[in-house]
Amino acid sequence: MKHIDSVRTLFKKTPVVAFNSIVLATGNRKYSYTLIHNLVKKGEIRRITKGYYTSQNDPSLSVFCFRPAYLGLQDAMSFHGIWEQETSPVIITTRKARNGIRNFLGSNVVVRRISSRHFFGIENKKCSDILLPVSDIEKTFIDMVYFNEMRNDTARLFERKINAAKLDSYLKKYDKRFSKKVLSFLPTVSS
Repeated sequence: MKHIDSVRTLFKKTPVVAFNSIVLATGNRKYSYTLIHNLVKKGEIRRITKGYYTSQNDPSLSVFCFRPAYLGLQDAMSFHGIWEQETSPVIITTRKARNGIRNFLGSNVVVRRISSRHFFGIENKKCSDILLPVSDIEKTFIDMVYFNEMRNDTARLFERKINAAKLDSYLKKYDKRFSKKVLSFLPTVSS
């Protein structure tokens, strides 16, 4: 196992490692399969999904398996301190991925798709020394309406935190009917 140290270093540098990166580190595809199999068997690393591995135990890391993607909806609300409820990670991606609940690292993760023209409003949030892509407050609000997750009581949680100018600039990327629907949840914000 001559490449074990370089592969372990790879897992220390990045939270999620693609199988192809391991092949590049070892220079041998077949050897890489054996190496990964042994590391998983020993419990040093875990398989997130086909072709992606981690040495950590955080299901939010699965967001890196769906790039371009970000954590959004209720999960983003928790990141921004809008509510305190524990939620399953919600991954929003532009890739052609199956919508719905999946199991990664022993936890449920929700995967939702969005069009690439609505892929914006993302910031990196630190979680356990890892920067995760998370929708900002305004984009989270819009996505809650877009995915029919918004309720009036939930909208009230956003009122004080929303930047009206930023929300208005984001809504220009949507049709007017949808923009009116978003704004109907925020009577204090007008455009």
